[in-house]
Amino acid sequence: MRIDKFLNSVNITKRRSVAQDMISNKVILINDIIVKASKNVEVGSVITIKYLNNTKKYKVLQIPKTKSTSKSLQNEYIKEIL
Repeated sequence: MRIDKFLNSVNITKRRSVAQDMISNKVILINDIIVKASKNVEVGSVITIKYLNNTKKYKVLQIPKTKSTSKSLQNEYIKEIL
């Protein structure tokens, strides 16, 4: 699944366009490599998001099969790394 679709599908971003904007501003990394929107996410990858005041890291546990998932099921797909 593409990184922009994944971020939207697991509710990290509210809209895919927000994810695409973050990617174009080079604040999204997969395994410490800046990515393009077409980059595929794989199980075990570490997604890093650099915000203005902090950085968040997520480990990919599963790839969702549907376009959107419930916020309550987010822990099945990603795990926040401290």
